[in-house]
Amino acid sequence: MQLLQSHSREEAGWTIVEVAGQLDVATAPEFRQVLLEAQYGGASQVLVDVAGIEFVDSMGLGVLIGAHKRARSHDGAALVLARPSERMRHLLALTGLDTVLVTVADPDEVLGARS
Repeated sequence: MQLLQSHSREEAGWTIVEVAGQLDVATAPEFRQVLLEAQYGGASQVLVDVAGIEFVDSMGLGVLIGAHKRARSHDGAALVLARPSERMRHLLALTGLDTVLVTVADPDEVLGARS
């Protein structure tokens, strides 16, 4: 059984990573690798569409924080989370990550601004 599914594509100068399933201790290493490949594969602007995430634990949040730190360490780089569920928005607020991670309700808020 595959617990995490991801797909990457390019649009309007951004690498869009669509992810679905559970982002937890079992799948975090796989997701980290996907983000590393996007960020170090030449993408300075990464939008992670998290609409399909059903569950996130502390390991999953750690992967997102690591990706955020990598983006901040490179001038002009960005990491944006798009379409977080109400549950994920609540989790980000509880952990204080809503003030650290950039989130948008609609990917077009970012993609439209860059095209």
